[in-house]
Amino acid sequence: MLELALKGNRSYWIWMTGLLAVMGIGGFFYLDQLEHGLMVTGQSRDVSWGFYTAQMTFFVGVAAGGVMLVLPYYLHDYKAFGKITILGEFLAVAAIIMCLSYLLIHLGQPMRALNIFFYPTPWSMLFWDGNVLSVYLILNIIIGWNVLEAERNSTLPPKWIKPLIWLSIPMAFSIHTMTAFIYCGLPGRGFWLTAILAPRFLASAFASGPALLIILCMVIRKLTFFDPGKKAINSLSLIVTYALITNIFFLVCEIFVVFYSNIPGHVDHFKYLYAGLQGYNALVPWMWSSIAFMSAALCLLMIPSLRKNEITLFLACIFVFCGTWIDKGLGMISGGFIPSPLHHVTEYMPSLHELAISAGVTAMGMFILTLLYKITISVKAYNHTGRLA
Repeated sequence: MLELALKGNRSYWIWMTGLLAVMGIGGFFYLDQLEHGLMVTGQSRDVSWGFYTAQMTFFVGVAAGGVMLVLPYYLHDYKAFGKITILGEFLAVAAIIMCLSYLLIHLGQPMRALNIFFYPTPWSMLFWDGNVLSVYLILNIIIGWNVLEAERNSTLPPKWIKPLIWLSIPMAFSIHTMTAFIYCGLPGRGFWLTAILAPRFLASAFASGPALLIILCMVIRKLTFFDPGKKAINSLSLIVTYALITNIFFLVCEIFVVFYSNIPGHVDHFKYLYAGLQGYNALVPWMWSSIAFMSAALCLLMIPSLRKNEITLFLACIFVFCGTWIDKGLGMISGGFIPSPLHHVTEYMPSLHELAISAGVTAMGMFILTLLYKITISVKAYNHTGRLA
């Protein structure tokens, strides 16, 4: 089926060439980082996890969000998701490859990542996180490819796929749970030291992942012969609505506990993020933008007529994605390091190297996703219309 990725119109090849160009720029900056080390980043002794780690954390959630399609379709036989479940699985593949790439570039020396497997330490959350991410990636590749191959041949998927599908469901929950455990397992960081961190991660994942998938489905329907189905998109929008409500509720609970208990080690992190601390307020506009995005999205999604309108739904999904990306991709990581346990504020801003390399990794993920979606849509569109997408 790989040959299907080599068939496309002029716009397709311009898009792929543009992604390769961005990947090349990111690769150039990454080679410079390998030569000079992490000193070219905006990270420091006080803020040792930066933009790379934030992106990894966010896209783990995007990958985990695919379970919101797999679970209803395979366990509850919800037929409406039949056309788009594989899109969610391939989105998870691209997202996890991005996560692992961000992990490698964050290490400075990529070969150190092999220590997780050469010198396993079962009491380390990094060990479990690295393993569940790898297993979930392999599962989604095997499941997605074999299901698509069966559809292309107009046959049923092999029976041995079913146990792998069942296994992928708890693995989807575990990849983001283990990521959360890495943070909340650090007792010296009050911002992360909360049992509700894993549920917050999952709630945001089940909002941002399906929201991105809705955006992709609408773009696919606009550009190709393939129609994901209005019922499927409406069902996904309901999932996004409930997940967003849950995510906002968890945030409100966190704020209440922090300020009602009034423990300085916890309060200062929230003060820095939402009001500024000791004259430092670089993230304040971003965090209030996140609140505005999520609040606007909730208003649009809570009204059935607006949620079912494609234009307002598309806008709401963009708001959900942007709001959760800022909250988790910017505030969650920096907020845990600022201020330090000694209440010293060292602000962090990503450097040009971090932004360029991250753009390259994102372009790589989009390149892989485009290839997988091109193959998938070509198979599905040909089966339904007799024409290649």
